[in-house]
Amino acid sequence: MASPRQFPLSAMAPFRIAPSFVGRVWGYRDLRPWYDRVADGEPIGEVWLTGDECLVATGPHAGETLGGLFAEEPESLLGNGAPSIDSPLLIKVIFAREKLSVQVHPDDSLAQKYGQPRGKTECWYVLAAEPGAQVAAGLKAGVTLDKIKEGIQAGTLEESLNLLTVAAGEMIYVDAGTVHAIWPGSILLETQQNCDLTYRMYDYGRGRELHIEKSLEATRLTTRAGKVPATVLTDRTILVDEEYFRVERIPVSGNRTRDSLPGDGESGPGLAYLFAAAGSGRVYSQSEDFEPVELPTRGIVAIPAAALEFVVEDLGGLDLIRIQPNWPA
Repeated sequence: MASPRQFPLSAMAPFRIAPSFVGRVWGYRDLRPWYDRVADGEPIGEVWLTGDECLVATGPHAGETLGGLFAEEPESLLGNGAPSIDSPLLIKVIFAREKLSVQVHPDDSLAQKYGQPRGKTECWYVLAAEPGAQVAAGLKAGVTLDKIKEGIQAGTLEESLNLLTVAAGEMIYVDAGTVHAIWPGSILLETQQNCDLTYRMYDYGRGRELHIEKSLEATRLTTRAGKVPATVLTDRTILVDEEYFRVERIPVSGNRTRDSLPGDGESGPGLAYLFAAAGSGRVYSQSEDFEPVELPTRGIVAIPAAALEFVVEDLGGLDLIRIQPNWPA
């Protein structure tokens, strides 16, 4: 088999991405103090951090859409040999004031059957949770497709769901084909394949479109969904390391250099995102190759594969989450 094409990479400075506030019927009107944003129309349920329509906020590409930048500079962002040239991950913060729909996402094969480029495997990192907050991830043992159909018709589908009580700092993995739901009481950092394809099974009478036949086709009665135990290492905590994404919590004692961020087993430079779950920081060049990039609380900075040398500095209470794509084998 031929080796992947190799391209000369154009150096690119790290850059901040402006969040996009997405209306959802189940969301909040006021996101303060998490974000300084009050809805002027539909409630806000999701804050997209790396959506294709999000705008680059700093550097020479400021004002461009993230999707447009990937189309323009795929190798510099992703590195040589990446299996695709578009943005691989959609990262967002979920604010659920009401229950989301009971839903399922297709895998790559099923999504492509219906003309979409990829399916949707995701994970949820719990940023905050009220006592007793729950999510649903998967089905109870013994539940059949017929039982699911009965539950949809009778409004009793929740009885078939596997409920998890969640707490801040926990990670939940949700592979494609998992019937799942997010309920009020928690704020979640969601990392997923860059796909917004959702098949709704049940929506609590809200009147939105349901996708019952496709959702049943996508459903896997048994999946790997559930809480992921953290792997604590000397220089990081691995929260999840699965096909499509790896999410880590990186301690920053004063500062960390670019070369200290990759973990064991990473094969060469690649795209990564730095998210401030709490506190704030900045990304700067000791040789002043680019203007310092502020990393505000709940903000995100993209680190291109061809990033110039940089340092991450803790400006106070920085809780740094590093997210990167894991390409399928």
